[in-house]
Amino acid sequence: MPAMRTAALGLYTYAEFGLCMAAFLPIMGLSHLRHRGDPGQRIPGRWMRRFGRFTSSLTPLWRFHVEGAAPSDVFERPYVVVANHESTADPFLLSHLPWDMRWIAKEELFKMPVIGWLMKFGGDIPLRRGDGDSVRTMMDEAKRTLAAGVPVMIFPEGTRSKDAKLLPFKDGAFRLAIEAGVPILPLAVAGTHNCRPKGSKWFGDAHAIVKVLSPIETKGVSIDELATLRDRTRSRIATEVTELRRRLGYEDPNAQSIPPRENVASL
Repeated sequence: MPAMRTAALGLYTYAEFGLCMAAFLPIMGLSHLRHRGDPGQRIPGRWMRRFGRFTSSLTPLWRFHVEGAAPSDVFERPYVVVANHESTADPFLLSHLPWDMRWIAKEELFKMPVIGWLMKFGGDIPLRRGDGDSVRTMMDEAKRTLAAGVPVMIFPEGTRSKDAKLLPFKDGAFRLAIEAGVPILPLAVAGTHNCRPKGSKWFGDAHAIVKVLSPIETKGVSIDELATLRDRTRSRIATEVTELRRRLGYEDPNAQSIPPRENVASL
C-alpha cells in the first residue's frame, strides 16, 4: 500500500508541476521582457522562486523546512551563496529562502522545453562546463549581478552526486567571491536526495532541510588563499549535512571516503 500511495502521489505531482509550469510561463515571460535591462534580475528571480515554492508546496510527498538565520544585510548586500547539491529537488527547497538570488546553472538545462524557458525568464545565468569563454562570460555576468547588490547562487560541486555523498568543491564560486570582494554564504542541504535521486524518474516521499550557516568574509583574502577558503567552506557544510541527515534519520554517505581534489577539474 505505501508503494501504491507513493506512485499515485508521484503521478499527481507530475501533473501539478506541469500545470504550474504552464500557468507561470506567460507571467514570467512578461516579467522577463519588462526587466530585461536589470543586471540583478530581482523581479524575474522572485517569480522563479514563487514557482518553486508554489509547486513544491502542492505535493504531499515533499516536506521542506528552512533553519538558521539569514544575515541581516542579505537583502541589500551581495553574497556568493553556495550549497551542496543532492538532487534536482534542491532548487525547489532553496526557493523557500526569503532573499533575492540569481542562479548559475549548466547550459543544458536551458535547452529543456518549458523548464528551460522558465529558467531563462527567471534570469538564471547559463554556464557551458569546460568552455573557457563560457566561464568568463558567466563570471562577468555574475560580477554585474553582485555589483547590483543581488546575491549569486552556485553549487560548487558542479553536479549532483548519485548517492548524496559530498563531492569536492570546484574553485569558481570562491574565485568569484574573492575577485568581487563579497562574502560567502554557505547553505547545508539534507534530505533532497530522497526526494528525487539522480537518475530517478520518480518522486520520493521525503523530508528535507536547508540550513543557513554563518557567512565567511573574503575581505583581505587573496587568490593565493582560494583553496583554503574553498576547503574551509566545504568542511563547514559537510559537518552540518552530517548532523542534518542524522536528525532526519537518513544514512550519511559522507562518512565514506571523498575523491581526491586533484581528480576534479575546476571551473
